[in-house]
Amino acid sequence: MEIAKSMELATLSHKQSSFAGTSHEALFLVLAYLPLFELLSMSEVCRSLRDAVEKDVLPWLNIIVERPLSLRLSDEILMKIASKANGRLRTLVLMYCAKITDDGLQGVIDQNPLISKLHIPGCTGLTPDGVIRALQKLSDFQDGLKSLWINGIANMKKEHLERLQFYLQTNQKLQQIQQKRRPLLYHNYRRLQAYRWEELGRVIDVELCPKCNEVRVVFDCPREECKRKGENSMTGCRMCMFCIPRCEECGKCVETGDLEETVCADTLCPDCWIQLPKCNFCNKPCCTQHANMQIASTGSIGWICSVCHDKSDDFE
Repeated sequence: MEIAKSMELATLSHKQSSFAGTSHEALFLVLAYLPLFELLSMSEVCRSLRDAVEKDVLPWLNIIVERPLSLRLSDEILMKIASKANGRLRTLVLMYCAKITDDGLQGVIDQNPLISKLHIPGCTGLTPDGVIRALQKLSDFQDGLKSLWINGIANMKKEHLERLQFYLQTNQKLQQIQQKRRPLLYHNYRRLQAYRWEELGRVIDVELCPKCNEVRVVFDCPREECKRKGENSMTGCRMCMFCIPRCEECGKCVETGDLEETVCADTLCPDCWIQLPKCNFCNKPCCTQHANMQIASTGSIGWICSVCHDKSDDFE
């Protein structure tokens, strides 16, 4: 959000100074904080920005690939992009880049052994062994890796997780971070940016689910009664999202019998279901994340959902 506001202000400043034929200084300050798609877009604004993007190392020290580029990113393209950092790459965030393979990742790691943040969730082309090799390489250096996000890597087993944790625990700084560990709530996790994961005091995003024993993201519960049950209790609800549904708004665990119908098909607890505004037709709410499904109702107070809107001929 802060980056988006900075880009908006910087672009406005650029338009105001375009008559002078030069880019506003604020635009150059923003470059180092942009995800890859926005960074490449900025290179097409004018010649001075293109030169800054192509020749300056600073914007390439933190490479963040999200949609829509994540769907098209290949090993070859990733190597070309990473080479712009001249071996000084510090952050590599690949969000759901299915075409990236073990060889592609290892090639980037070999050229950039000082990476401190490696976030590769949903990169289904990677294997657990490939991730372990990459982490082993990074652990050879003094500072090592500070943050690892691997949720969605297929076939990740307990023994793989133990090896990853072994390499991470060799860094004393990471042990200090883990001591500041904060509860991970489902609704916050869904809105959390990958490169802010360490703010929760967590070095790695996955662990062994106490219920299913699968390597997944495990969530805490904000309910006071659940907190009192304790983490090691067999009756506790600290487990992955596949073992127990959680409310999209507050992150509380939701029993199967308490599930309420919503427009967006997301899970809501009874308390949040009551508080959220409802569709004038079907009387179903939608979570805050899917507020775009609300359509203002003509001639009446409130809104109708997009589903009811499509079914009705009385609303435009």
